Amino acid sequence: MPRARRSSQPAILAEDLYKSFGKVVALDGVDISVKEGSVLGLLGPNGAGKTTAVRILTTLLQPDGGRASVLGHDVVNEPEAVRASIGLTGQGAAVDDNLTGAENLWLVGKLYHLPEREARARAGELLERFGLSHAADRPAKTYSGGMQRRLDLAASLVNRPPVLFLDEPTTGLDPASRVGLWEVIEDLVREGATLLLTTQYLDEADRLADRICVVDHGRVIAEGTSAQLKRKIGGEFIDVEVRWKKDVERAIRALAPLTAGEAIFDKLNVSVPVLNGTGVIADAVRRLDKAKVKIVDLTVRESTLNDVFMTLTGHAAEEDAEAIEEERV
Repeated sequence: MPRARRSSQPAILAEDLYKSFGKVVALDGVDISVKEGSVLGLLGPNGAGKTTAVRILTTLLQPDGGRASVLGHDVVNEPEAVRASIGLTGQGAAVDDNLTGAENLWLVGKLYHLPEREARARAGELLERFGLSHAADRPAKTYSGGMQRRLDLAASLVNRPPVLFLDEPTTGLDPASRVGLWEVIEDLVREGATLLLTTQYLDEADRLADRICVVDHGRVIAEGTSAQLKRKIGGEFIDVEVRWKKDVERAIRALAPLTAGEAIFDKLNVSVPVLNGTGVIADAVRRLDKAKVKIVDLTVRESTLNDVFMTLTGHAAEEDAEAIEEERV
């Protein structure tokens, strides 16, 4: 994918997007801005509105309010221009199981009106790039999950789009396949592609995204680089595992004078943000002992995106939410 001259205008822009499905509000005034040649991670649990936003930005769904554009083209008024400049990889591999890998990519090329010779050449080029040449003549139904996702991503690149939308591209993949797909995505970014990546995997957003938007219940609740978001809740955390459930509240009260923000707790585990974890650990142990808290384990660590999400929303980013618009559209 050749590098193009960078524009000062955002490659992807959404302003005050609103969308509802009956009584369910999927997007409630969402603003998104992605600089050309960068990666924005749209992070949130299932049902947060991520897929709805992607469907609007890729012209598959019309907003009820607000506006959005891709490379300056309005998604409602100029849908054909938008589609000509984007690639989309959805949550499930959109390949024909009965066609071979080569046939799938050739078919996409023909749908983009590429000449026969160019369509076949492009298919071969992408199969080589994605490590699928050895399976070019096998039906896609014989591919592993990771191979199907690579084929799906390859299909989104047939027309050499400058902007890519990747909607939870690694969902359901094993760890090795996820890392392999991450490496492919990183190659695309080095070549100058602009990406909007939706994910519920915190490590994925941490590794791939230049900036992160945290979305919950249809709203952007925080935005910034990974480091900026982590600094907002404190640089370090003390994690305490207690022996008894009754000790959770005691531990939170005992550590309250040392914290730099709200405590996070789950079952028998308590995490508290502190300004200097190594400097207060002895004090923490004394306070817990004085409160007669039975400690199973106590550690100090740097904050993570999971801490950010838990602090902002009160629940983990990867937990399932009730099925709403993303299963209904």
